[in-house]
Amino acid sequence: MSKIIFFINGRQIAAEDPSGTTTLLEWLREKAYLKGTKEGCNEGDCGACTVIMESMEDNRLIHSAVNSCILFLHQLENKSIRTIEGVSSPEGDLHPVQEAMIKFNGNQCGFCTPGIVMSLVSAHTNGTSDLDTILAGNLCRCTGYDSIINAGEESLQKPRPDWIDNIERPAHQVPQNTGNGTIRNPVCLDEFADWYAENPNATLIAGGTDVGLWVTKDLKSLPTPCFISDIPELKKVKISGNVMTVGAATNLTKFDDVISKYYPSLSVMINRFGSVQIRNVATVGGNIANGSPIGDLPPALIALKSKLILRRKDTRRKLPLEDFFVDYGVQDRQSGEFVEGVEIPLQHEWFRCYKISKRRDQDISAVCGSFLMELNFQTIDDIRIAFGGLAAIPKRASATEAFLQGKTLNLETIQMAMELLETDFKPISDMRASSAYRMQIAKNLLLKYYFGRQRMSGHQQSIPAR
Repeated sequence: MSKIIFFINGRQIAAEDPSGTTTLLEWLREKAYLKGTKEGCNEGDCGACTVIMESMEDNRLIHSAVNSCILFLHQLENKSIRTIEGVSSPEGDLHPVQEAMIKFNGNQCGFCTPGIVMSLVSAHTNGTSDLDTILAGNLCRCTGYDSIINAGEESLQKPRPDWIDNIERPAHQVPQNTGNGTIRNPVCLDEFADWYAENPNATLIAGGTDVGLWVTKDLKSLPTPCFISDIPELKKVKISGNVMTVGAATNLTKFDDVISKYYPSLSVMINRFGSVQIRNVATVGGNIANGSPIGDLPPALIALKSKLILRRKDTRRKLPLEDFFVDYGVQDRQSGEFVEGVEIPLQHEWFRCYKISKRRDQDISAVCGSFLMELNFQTIDDIRIAFGGLAAIPKRASATEAFLQGKTLNLETIQMAMELLETDFKPISDMRASSAYRMQIAKNLLLKYYFGRQRMSGHQQSIPAR
């Protein structure tokens, strides 16, 4: 049986996981007897289980806060993990974050405190200071955030302690573990493509933020788990001319770093996608390939005229992203074919996307709307509108687009188009929103896009009183 080689707080570990579904949190508490990391929600929401994962990315050492409750052991090959037990120095000196938490009474019951400390330590190590972002993935159940924010504000100004970098880590070479007959950790893209063509029923896992819940909440076993996040080619982002090609296993943090320079609106939505811990592992390809009707990336990428790159063995094909989604739970993907990447055009100036959810942070969209409109003077020369949450799949508003094409852009035209959305979509009611609410939101988002565009262009126009 192959073993997973990684480090915990500077100690080399050779762990066995014949099921492929043991989470890091489970292993820490039950096998390593490191009880400081807590189990709260067990679905990546509350942050009580936060640890720091260190790995090499583009010849750079990355310190990532991650949720250990939905991180599988097989995702740790050749990586280093730091838990709350490894934050202070070997001599017992406290980290500046720990000192500040004590000074400002930043814990009460203490259950959530280890995860909060780990999020702050990760931010301190990386030199980031936006506490709203840093703490968005950490739920404090009783202390309240004032004292925690005070501790964060003071500690994040302190210098980085020497011992943080003096921890033994793996050599940071590309891992060589290819797994056994039932669990795979491929590192070569070509070999993986050949293997997957022969094993099309395998469960592909990159970030695991979705699949992890199949295990922790649905208590499922995974048929032939295959962990693909260590394939270098699947994590590359390339820009050639006006096209960005994003590997399917690129995490959202890295994707945001690059795409924010071209589409700030998409960057804003990505930062509401989930917590730092989620974005550090969730992948671009995973959000597309799971086929969710309320995934946040597909509507935006569809509006941007993106193309999906699918591969089976040595054969690749490209198709417009909207054509990948056929029906609920059904995608245009052949047996043994996988998402290799996505091509995103970069030349569109008037692109905007909006996410509507009950909570601002860490919530599933009720409606996600994306809009792209190109003008020839004031005539609409090209229009693309895509929504998530209004149909069984991410879908373009075809009738509305057809009506707007060639029209003069003005308020009257937009108001007529708003009503046409009812011919494009028949949304359902569920726990997140009613059908009527979803439709009204979709109409309002089109109107919001129009007024935002007019404001940026220097044109002001108001809705006439009824």
